[in-house]
Amino acid sequence: MARVLVVGGGWSGLAAAVELCRHRVEVTLIEAAGRLGGRAARISHRGREYDSGQHLVIGAYHGVLELLAAMGVAQETVFRRRPFELLSLSPSPSTSPPLRLRLAALPAPFHLLGGILGAEGLSRADKWSALRFCLAAARSRDLPEDYSVQELMFRHGQPPGLISRLWEPICLAALNTPLHEASAGMFLRVLRDAFAYDRRDSDLLLPRRGLADMFPEPARRFIEGHGGRILLDRRAAALEVSHGRISGVTLVDGARLDADHVVLALPPPACLRLIEPCAALRAVAERMAGFDYAPICTLYLRYPPAVRLDLPMIGLHGTLAQWAFDLGVSGEPGLIAAVISGPGEHMELERDVLQQRVAAELAACFPHWPAPEEIFTLCDKRATFLSRPGINAWRPDVETPVEACWLAGDAVATGYPATLEGAVRSGLECARRIVREPSEMTRGQT
Repeated sequence: MARVLVVGGGWSGLAAAVELCRHRVEVTLIEAAGRLGGRAARISHRGREYDSGQHLVIGAYHGVLELLAAMGVAQETVFRRRPFELLSLSPSPSTSPPLRLRLAALPAPFHLLGGILGAEGLSRADKWSALRFCLAAARSRDLPEDYSVQELMFRHGQPPGLISRLWEPICLAALNTPLHEASAGMFLRVLRDAFAYDRRDSDLLLPRRGLADMFPEPARRFIEGHGGRILLDRRAAALEVSHGRISGVTLVDGARLDADHVVLALPPPACLRLIEPCAALRAVAERMAGFDYAPICTLYLRYPPAVRLDLPMIGLHGTLAQWAFDLGVSGEPGLIAAVISGPGEHMELERDVLQQRVAAELAACFPHWPAPEEIFTLCDKRATFLSRPGINAWRPDVETPVEACWLAGDAVATGYPATLEGAVRSGLECARRIVREPSEMTRGQT
């Protein structure tokens, strides 16, 4: 039986380990931190638990949903499913009225088209412009890779006001990349997967509890329940490669873990430290080093339990924060997460100034709210890679030039932006290619 070592306990590494355990492969997973989940986990602050940022899950995330089903986790036990509904507010409603878009009770993609026609806060001209764009996107079979979302909007005659109120927030939420830099092809893929095929693909899946309970903890139970090992606080220091094949890794404490296959399920900077010394992996290292990154800032504002949003997620227009999430749906009434995606002036502000600005923005949008009792801020300067035009051709494959050495993580060539779904798909692809590989015993007999 093949022995597989998975390096990294984020969502991609856990997905690979779960899929391998499903096929009765002997798996050991090591994680440098003292917890699982990577950049989508729970962290502690002053005795409270917080998600390490807000991560969207939608019905089109088939990899995540199929993996949960394979582990025997019923969707309804970890998610509250509700139809997508967009509400966008501004601190100046007299000049920028609220935008509200509810999907129609029709099959895809007519549910989106009906929602645009019935949208509140859009002029008739804006509605027809949005409809023309959606119809053209649905009819086109190509996903352009050589120009930006901003150019895509101009080519389809989208008015500036419609872009800033509708398309730009969706682009930032999906790709964490500004319009003038974002890949038109990747943006269209996300739109199509969410709205073009099945009505339920556009549903929002809201976690009933924190991120750890949504996937990392069920994955841990499944892996250990199927004979796999999980070793926390164990950091890989070097790859063991001989004659073009990997045979294991050496840890920082000097211990060696042998394996027939090694899956490097790490973000690019951590992966680079392992692969750069290996001559056979220099070309892969060049690709890994070629990514640029964008930040995500999440401000957790704690209000009295009676404070709540009209919807679990509300867009904000004309403000630093682009989205506000009501974490009452996850069992924490009064906790609001304000999210700022992508680069911008906020990254230059002192933390207390940033907190005051965002709290003032929310007070302007919701004047009946009291002042927040506490604010906790998380800013990840390298939260995701920038999804620029042509990025998919640059992303490395899961298979490397070193035999039995595999790559997983949202940066590998899944075609998806840096999302939980992209990470899970990469881990599943690694596992499925390993399972299809002939065993050493079979090789010797053929």
